[in-house]
Amino acid sequence: MYRGRKLKIFSGTANLRLTQEIVEHLGVPLGVAEVKRFSDGEIAIYIGESVRGADVFIVQPISCPANENLMELLIMMDAVKRASAKSINTVLPYYGYARQDRKTRARDPITAKLVADLLTAAGAQRVIAMDLHAGQIQGFFNIPVDHLLSLPILAKYFEQKGLEEGVVVSPDMGGVTRARELAERLHLPLAIIDKRRPEPNVSEVMSIIGNVRGKSVIMIDDIIDTAGTIAQGAQALMEYGAREVYACCTHPVLSGPALERLERSPVKELVVTNTIPVPPEKQLEKIRVLSVASLIGDAIIRIHEELSVSKLFD
Repeated sequence: MYRGRKLKIFSGTANLRLTQEIVEHLGVPLGVAEVKRFSDGEIAIYIGESVRGADVFIVQPISCPANENLMELLIMMDAVKRASAKSINTVLPYYGYARQDRKTRARDPITAKLVADLLTAAGAQRVIAMDLHAGQIQGFFNIPVDHLLSLPILAKYFEQKGLEEGVVVSPDMGGVTRARELAERLHLPLAIIDKRRPEPNVSEVMSIIGNVRGKSVIMIDDIIDTAGTIAQGAQALMEYGAREVYACCTHPVLSGPALERLERSPVKELVVTNTIPVPPEKQLEKIRVLSVASLIGDAIIRIHEELSVSKLFD
């Protein structure tokens, strides 16, 4: 049980189970907070204990419904700021709007930057995020951002599976760095799916760079949303002679046709983390959920004790 200086951990409603796992890992009580909604949809938050002089950590992924969960987070931050918290640390297991990180057409908003501005204006003094979709999002903040990686957790899982004749595959050119890091941890070769994306949530496989014939393939991505990329990629890999296909990601958004596509796809197992809750209706037999609670918990303690967070990944 942690018995250090004043540490308070609160949770929004987006992923209460993850926060409960974090406080159990640390041996600290969950902060008392009540979230209500008025009949017109407005959010009301009551902090049920003193936070004066405390280091406060608020855990809330900006997952679906993103706008509701973001507003809930902003109001909770405002509440603890006005209650004289010593520091306000925002823990974002999933950073919503991260894919809107640049202008791709004239008059496009950069919504990921807008979210950063909103969090800072509401009182965030530090952000702890898991696997940001774009690394430059750290630069959208003028406050410290600790970027946690799920890669060691995913790598450990596949290492324990002991796959023979394996190869790690990036589902697109943008994910090559992530796939290379996993390949290096598992001491496996790397392959890349060359695809084009004519419009959002639509992709077409062009070719596969690397040898996958007769191999156990591990595809890795940061987000699986509608699962079109993973399903299409898995089908192409099988057509190119792969023996079996596994997939993994940090953030299981799993919206729209994702479950149907995964069920029909040749993906043998999809390994995800619990940055976003996977409700019972989405828990297919082929989905395996790994917890990031201990990683986030250890990062919270290191920040609270003013120690290096990067040491967690050495």
